Amino acid sequence: MTDLARSIPVLPSPDMRESRDFYRDRLGFEVIGPEMNDYLIVRRGEIEIHFWRSDDRKLPEVSSCYIRGGEVPALHAEFLARGVQKLSDFAVRPWNMKEFYIHDPHGNLLRFGCAPEEIEGQA
Repeated sequence: MTDLARSIPVLPSPDMRESRDFYRDRLGFEVIGPEMNDYLIVRRGEIEIHFWRSDDRKLPEVSSCYIRGGEVPALHAEFLARGVQKLSDFAVRPWNMKEFYIHDPHGNLLRFGCAPEEIEGQA
């Protein structure tokens, strides 16, 4: 079995505990590795996000990552059912991607998307 290379976003966080709690408790991610004050790794299925501690509270407000794939419609439905705050609608954008967005407690933007033809008949 080949371990394929992949890209993993590394986002800034001014408060690792608050980030951990949000991703674990609100979005259903699992915390991976040891608990540290300056680095956090969370994973949900094939989605993995790392966080580094930053005292600059403006950095998360200009940081984002894009999560793409066929699981996106089910994630939106789950997050809606969980009452996740700052959850956008799930809509086809002008660039022909069906997307929704979430801002985490510090302002990091999570963009979730898939091509409409990838989910025809699903949701």
